[in-house]
Amino acid sequence: MSHSPATPALHRTGFSELGVPAEVVAVLNRSGITEPFPIQRATLTDSLAGRDVIGRGRTGSGKTLAFVLPLVARLAADRRRPRSREPRGLVLVPTRELAGQVSTALEPLARAVGLSQMVIYGGVGQNPQVNTLHRGVDIVIACPGRLEDLMNQRHCSLAAIESTVVDEADHMADLGFLPVVKRILDKTPRDGQRMLFSATLDNGVDVLVNRYLTNPVTHSVDPAESPVPLMVHHVFKVSREDKPAIVKALAAGQDRTLLFMRTKHTAKRLAAQLTAAGIPAVDLHGNLSQNVRTKNLEAFMSGEVKVMVATDIAARGIHVDDVNLVVHVDPPAEHKAFLHRSGRTARAGAEGTVVTLVMPEQKRDVDDLVRRAGISPTFTHVAPGDAIIGELVGPVAPLHHLTKPVAATNGSAAPHHAHRGPKGRPQGPQGSRGQRDRNGRPARDGEPRNRSNEQRPRREGAPQGAARSNNSANRNGASRGGRPSGRPGGPSRSGRAR
Repeated sequence: MSHSPATPALHRTGFSELGVPAEVVAVLNRSGITEPFPIQRATLTDSLAGRDVIGRGRTGSGKTLAFVLPLVARLAADRRRPRSREPRGLVLVPTRELAGQVSTALEPLARAVGLSQMVIYGGVGQNPQVNTLHRGVDIVIACPGRLEDLMNQRHCSLAAIESTVVDEADHMADLGFLPVVKRILDKTPRDGQRMLFSATLDNGVDVLVNRYLTNPVTHSVDPAESPVPLMVHHVFKVSREDKPAIVKALAAGQDRTLLFMRTKHTAKRLAAQLTAAGIPAVDLHGNLSQNVRTKNLEAFMSGEVKVMVATDIAARGIHVDDVNLVVHVDPPAEHKAFLHRSGRTARAGAEGTVVTLVMPEQKRDVDDLVRRAGISPTFTHVAPGDAIIGELVGPVAPLHHLTKPVAATNGSAAPHHAHRGPKGRPQGPQGSRGQRDRNGRPARDGEPRNRSNEQRPRREGAPQGAARSNNSANRNGASRGGRPSGRPGGPSRSGRAR
């Protein structure tokens, strides 16, 4: 395995000079993306030449374009049409939200060179996905479990795959997905190109590298778990009695704010409390159906709602522009989760602020957490009304006392989300625990069924509009909840490559 650090002399090298096709460069330029990020500049020369590549970089470093561009370029060089059930490119991702965001970044670039693409994930009916595969599609972005199901049913063959990407490989390992990933990679041609992107190469990821990549070039643009330079960290020491008022004050600004909780029940409760107090908020956690999670994420991405309360399900693979403030209302249990949660702000070269709330009994654990994360936060004793809150939050948004929820919610909630089974027993909404596939098995995205972790990819929803093939699947599982007014766009509107 060879190692190639980013070369300072290439600092001003643009996408065209690196070998990206002109049609694709034109799409990037129209989106305001003109300068490659370090991970893109480091990897593109080798990946565009067809070499196997390992890319390591911290969260928000622009890894998506680093593998999307060579994938599109390779397939565009061969203008042949895809055969039925035999895609030519494959991107494996751990969660539905990440699948949707990869698809959103890929779609305009693929369209510019005449390539088609789709997403495959569980939690929705498989027929729309099957129909698209049978018509023929160039690129598949897939969560492992549903892809393997469709392969076992002979709706999809990987015999024609020319280029394979494994994204967030370390997260795949954390969630226990490596066995199914290995079975899928075993079905791809050994002479195809393979790219692996990961923050670390431990916890079994090295097994993937040794078994499936041929003489890979490793490009590391940051230490495996390095903090982000433009991210400012604060630790607020608060009393149990003062904490609710401080949380409300931190959520009251005009900019996007993301609050992290330890459990899905506390996330749901806090979102409801903030909304009742005149601060519209949506929640994102594993108790929501796929369709509801899609609506809530869209409401936050579009700016209709400025506050999201989430569990660690939102800590990886979700890109939302201009998140100004991340608050660890409940500090996470380990430093990797802390870094990935915090990485939802200060992305793609932007600035951001992270606040961790610590009660007296949590101080020792948080001290250890930030030490392991390699950060040096500012520690402050804070009470409601203290000036530092206003300095970080900025202007306070007007209160909005709503007569109905901003976006859909479910879980055990409204009666109209419950469906009765043959003996009157409540059945879950589509995309939740109650959904089963046509063989009677619980729907899944490759997640081991006995996991209790908050990050449950089989219930995760990709943003609507992420790919042409998504629309019918989303209608298939449509919720009756309220609709947000906006949709996420394509490549970042801020003009920075992701």
